[in-house]
Amino acid sequence: MKFFFRIFQVCIVILLCGGCGREMPVARNYVDTAMGTVIRLGLYCAQEEAADNFVHKVMELLEDLEQESLSWRSETSEVYGINSGAGSAEGVLLTEELAALLRECMELSEASEGAFDVTIGALTGLWNMDQLAAGMEADEIQLPSEEMVARALRRCGYEAVRLERGQDGEERIYLPEGMAIDLGACGKGYALTKILPLLDMEPEITGAVVAVGGSVLTYGVKPDGTSWKVGITDPFDAASFIGTLSLDGQWCVSTSGDYERYVEVDGVRYHHILDAGTGYPARSGVRSVTVLSRDGLAGDSLSTACFVLGPEKGMELAASYGAETLFVMWDGELILSEGMKEYWTGKMG
Repeated sequence: MKFFFRIFQVCIVILLCGGCGREMPVARNYVDTAMGTVIRLGLYCAQEEAADNFVHKVMELLEDLEQESLSWRSETSEVYGINSGAGSAEGVLLTEELAALLRECMELSEASEGAFDVTIGALTGLWNMDQLAAGMEADEIQLPSEEMVARALRRCGYEAVRLERGQDGEERIYLPEGMAIDLGACGKGYALTKILPLLDMEPEITGAVVAVGGSVLTYGVKPDGTSWKVGITDPFDAASFIGTLSLDGQWCVSTSGDYERYVEVDGVRYHHILDAGTGYPARSGVRSVTVLSRDGLAGDSLSTACFVLGPEKGMELAASYGAETLFVMWDGELILSEGMKEYWTGKMG
């Protein structure tokens, strides 16, 4: 039995501006942690104080999103309250922002035929891959039984969720008893959609790349006019890259891979990307999927859905959202959408 853990990191290449004058934007790089992942910010900003203030706002935003909105673990979050109220005849009152987020999630769940499903909480809690990947001893790992998976599956299914707006204009969500929402498959991308307005409010920041785990936002321009370079991790060797995307602003890049959090038991890899149709880690022949889109929420959600669906159905789904895709298969084959090839430098096919 083997045990592995790796935090997914996306390479951000930012060329430093040599010989800049006092008012010219200078490259400034920051690394921190939030939302259970690594946060990387590369900013072009003339004033160090302005850059520091922006970073503070971003980290405060991410902390608030996790603790007050998205986390199913934090007792102060909306999602925790939703899950606690599952089975209630009165439902659970939603803030306007979370209601809008959940409606988008439900739409993508339907479009992907459940390949993306935020009601997968019973399964993620059962597999508890975060705990396994965080350091549990290999001889202590016990995989869920078929009966346990079957019971958890009966508590999943986006079709059973009701989102209703009352005559007073307030929205409520109704979940069956035992069902649990988990926004882990879209939370990082959603965070990018909240960071973008902060960038728009900072005239001192002329260009930026922001990475929240495996979701990356490019913004603005570099002083020399060259493209932003976003490196894509090689799923067979996570310390290296299979190629890079050359992008202007504003693009969002989201990658989902089976190398991020996983354990191997008797030669079988059990990773964190669960298939709500089977209750087990997805088995689609895919090692990683990268989605390029203009919308961080859609891109993050699509990367999970495409991983579960595989390249044929996944590429079709992504195209319906105006997104481009890169699939890395178990045999090493790369499958790129036509649009993705325009931005890609690296192995082809």
